[in-house]
Amino acid sequence: MLAGLFPDVIIVERFTDPPDVHLYPQEADIVARAVDKRRREFATVRLCARTALAGLGIAPGPILRGDRGAPVWPEGIVGSMTHCDGYRAAAVARNTAVASVGIDAEPHAPLPAGVEKLVALPEERRMLDRLSVSHPAVAWDRLLFSAKESTYKTWFPLTGQWLDFPDCVITPDPEDGTFTCSLNVPGPVVDGRRIDRFTGHWRTATRDGASYVATAIMVPGTHRTAA
Repeated sequence: MLAGLFPDVIIVERFTDPPDVHLYPQEADIVARAVDKRRREFATVRLCARTALAGLGIAPGPILRGDRGAPVWPEGIVGSMTHCDGYRAAAVARNTAVASVGIDAEPHAPLPAGVEKLVALPEERRMLDRLSVSHPAVAWDRLLFSAKESTYKTWFPLTGQWLDFPDCVITPDPEDGTFTCSLNVPGPVVDGRRIDRFTGHWRTATRDGASYVATAIMVPGTHRTAA
């Protein structure tokens, strides 16, 4: 669903939880009191991350939590992880090529009642109404939610600051599977340049009767490989 989107990013996805995924003791401590479902998704998404890191020649090791629950990556690595029912994924890259990456996946279904008003600005709600008429096959409110989650995951490693739902405006392109995110707050400075807008990709997929929507954003670094 997301694999292969970006030339400098390795994305590994899984739609099932393998049995007996290895966790390091420090990781096991994090989910020691969690229910089985939470332990399985926690373990599988770390399997995805370690597989992706191996593609960069990084030896396996624990992937712990840092500030606000963000994953702590090996030195010189940026990355992001996501999971929802039936889907887990991790994205990693070297920080010489990529400044930040954020991914998110959700069930491809409308948001629960009342949630749209919490995450969407008035102009976004008007846009969602239009898209729901012109392209009814997509759960646009859920896609917007996912895009804002990917935005935060991209933003936080660059700033170390919280970003709330009203702090950005998402504009999806229904034809080419992309979206823009315009920030309503001062953007991060990357390589001496302030970034006030992110560009991302969105995808939908169905697997074993379950439907998913996923979003991804990548901010290039100074030494990005030419496409």
